[in-house]
Amino acid sequence: MPSKPDILLFLMDAAQAEALEKASPCLTPNFDRLRARGLAFTRAYAPSPTCSPSRASLMTGLLPHNHGVLEVEHGRDPDQCVLRADKPHFAQRLRDNAYDTGYFGKWHIERTNALERFGWDTSVVKGAEHHQNLGKGQEDDAPPIDPKLSGYLESPPGYRRILHWGVTDVPPEERYPQHTVDQTIKFLDSAEGPWCACASFSEPNEALIVSRETLAQYDPENIPLPATLRDDLDKRPGLYRRERAIAEELTDAQWRLARTCYFGRITELDAQFGRLLAHLEESGRLEHTIVIVTSDHGRYLGAHGFDAHNIGAFEEIYRVPLIISGPGIAPGECAATVNLHDLCPTLCELAGAQAIVTPDSRSLTPLLKNPAAEAGPAAEAGPAYAEYHGTRFRLTQRILWDGNWKFVFNGFDFDELYDLESDPQETANLIDDPAQKERADAMMRAIWERIRETGDRTLEESHYFSMRLGRVGPLSE
Repeated sequence: MPSKPDILLFLMDAAQAEALEKASPCLTPNFDRLRARGLAFTRAYAPSPTCSPSRASLMTGLLPHNHGVLEVEHGRDPDQCVLRADKPHFAQRLRDNAYDTGYFGKWHIERTNALERFGWDTSVVKGAEHHQNLGKGQEDDAPPIDPKLSGYLESPPGYRRILHWGVTDVPPEERYPQHTVDQTIKFLDSAEGPWCACASFSEPNEALIVSRETLAQYDPENIPLPATLRDDLDKRPGLYRRERAIAEELTDAQWRLARTCYFGRITELDAQFGRLLAHLEESGRLEHTIVIVTSDHGRYLGAHGFDAHNIGAFEEIYRVPLIISGPGIAPGECAATVNLHDLCPTLCELAGAQAIVTPDSRSLTPLLKNPAAEAGPAAEAGPAYAEYHGTRFRLTQRILWDGNWKFVFNGFDFDELYDLESDPQETANLIDDPAQKERADAMMRAIWERIRETGDRTLEESHYFSMRLGRVGPLSE
């Protein structure tokens, strides 16, 4: 067996953690196979609910305020939201450790698409124009859609009509994910030394287009609706009610069809993942390959009356699937709170490469060996943490998960506090409950500590008269 493991990273866009779990109606036989042989983190959180910042964090181990990509890179002027080139990437560390590195599919981290600068020697990626057109409400490369099985977002007046969900007769093997996996397999067959490959996708995000043959595997009438679909969002920030209004005209039947198409897109990705697993098995390499399935963030799919992602601090867009399998990794489940960008130092350690050391993230290797660890090195970094800087509409959120409790510091409205054990749907904001004042103050202090540790200067230095919005300030002890 080779001394250095091969590494396959299967990176989806906007895959809800819940969609890949056992109780889900989503059909994922190949992801289920990986879960059965690997370790599934049930409380893995994205560092941002937005593609570009979260993906840049995965590559660098840094929170967005440190790597510089605060929003989607295509949505700002060329000198804004720019990836700081002086920050090391895990692919650079692996390449320096004699790994062949290849990246295929969706990049969406910075504008040049010159991936060799960031450690990926071989790459075939989507062009920037694709993402720019999505922001404009255009999807120029979409396949033909059955008009009887499609839904469009058409309001408020003055916005472009955009496709929400749709069914096509173009089979999965003729669409872009097939091309991404073809390129990945070609790379695997050409690699001469240990390799690290990332197969990255725009799916299941964007317009929810699914093939007719995949839709036939589902009965939309039996697809459950989120318990919070008609959430009145009482005692939550007013912006959330404004966001909910975007889709308030959708009927239950339309939501079911949209959710069916979403699950179908994941089923199609599952089949592509199965191709990669089969190739590794047939070539005798699966047993010495670390295989990781994850997503950059989640998607609402009707939860709280929302769809897409970005606005709101709810679990559906922050909690992501994270399944890791490979040599030396204990199978089972791990309930520790971890972050997606913890994968960066983890991959460096698993590959025997030079470490990337930062207070923003930690290596998960102790948990990979002992998933039940409650203390010691595996717990040194403490709770999970995320930040949001807005997407086109600027706003500030910092989120802390500590055990079953979740605190959301909102710089644009009042804060949020949820007990995820008694209220997993996050419908009861306890921020004004006198019985929780001490807890809320302590969690705000913990956020200030994280802000200091990671050098989040924008908030750390907010002592000015009009900026004193925290329930306790940055110097509170």
